[in-house]
Amino acid sequence: MKIVTILGARPQFIKAGSVSREILRQREASADITEVIVHTGQHYDANMSDVFFEEMQIPKPDYFLGIGGKTHGAMTGQMIEKIEEILVQEKPDWVMVYGDTNSTLAGAIAASKLHIKIAHVEAGLRSFNMRMPEEVNRILTDRISSVLFCPTQAAVDNLNKEGINNWQTDAKVVLSGDVMQDGALFYKSLAEKPPGLVVSNNYVLCTIHRAENTDDPKRLSAIFEALNEIAENQQVVLPLHPRTKKITQELQINTQNLTIIEPVGYLNMVWLIDHCAFVMTDSGGLQKEAYFFAVPCITLRDETEWVELVEAGANVLVGADKEKILDAYQNASNRFANEDCDPNLYGGGQASERIVSFLNQGFLI
Repeated sequence: MKIVTILGARPQFIKAGSVSREILRQREASADITEVIVHTGQHYDANMSDVFFEEMQIPKPDYFLGIGGKTHGAMTGQMIEKIEEILVQEKPDWVMVYGDTNSTLAGAIAASKLHIKIAHVEAGLRSFNMRMPEEVNRILTDRISSVLFCPTQAAVDNLNKEGINNWQTDAKVVLSGDVMQDGALFYKSLAEKPPGLVVSNNYVLCTIHRAENTDDPKRLSAIFEALNEIAENQQVVLPLHPRTKKITQELQINTQNLTIIEPVGYLNMVWLIDHCAFVMTDSGGLQKEAYFFAVPCITLRDETEWVELVEAGANVLVGADKEKILDAYQNASNRFANEDCDPNLYGGGQASERIVSFLNQGFLI
């Protein structure tokens, strides 16, 4: 069996790394599986050097397309063209795509036109915000996938509510668990403290990158006003992307109370999550990673795909409302305790094994 995996951004490589390691493990145990990795280049990342792949124990891409920095249409169209050429050459049994990027949609479209089976990892997620390009990508990819590997029961329920059997009669919906949990558990022992960083024993970890916040001066200002008040009582560590940093400077937003650091690699981020008191973020992935390490999370968004975290009390949505942020901060430790964390909510670290075994054998282990 040959699998062509389509990836476009560093977070996707980290997710896919868990599945790639499982493919290698099953191949070494006599399974006839080959994986070919295609990196579209959607997100240029200077940190993705040879050292990155070695440290993260992730296979290097077999193909690099270098398609990035374009409009959604230009990017997706060029990816479809180049991926199609690779698929014609490689003749895979499966095309595997992850999440909700333009690379994911392009890989799925190219495969569907060539009648190659598509496996969508992280299928069924919904924010119900059609203004998000990610929401459009994930819905369209789900519609043409052959196997939909869902990280949660909520994702399975979303597909059933949409009537998947009405529009994809031969598709299989599989509750696999979340490969991000597999990765978090694997990388915990490899995590490293960011060099030179001095932190208290009770710091807050914050990240802000989503356009709905960074491109809206009112939202961004409100968030930073709340962060500055919090930082008067508790250290706030904020790895800040250069683009966001530039915007804060242009808007003359006060950040003097905050511990601003450069963006960190994944192993550094795992260390920061594992050692913090709680997380504040507008990231999708970080919401879950906080849960994997039993850390409460305050989400600076108006909606989330991970509704089960809100229901469990592990996550509270505050948008960019200063008063809601401060209220959530005051009550964070009361809403969620370590013993509330169910390790099986996202598959218990066995998602990659379930995915590879299903593709190889046609049923769950």
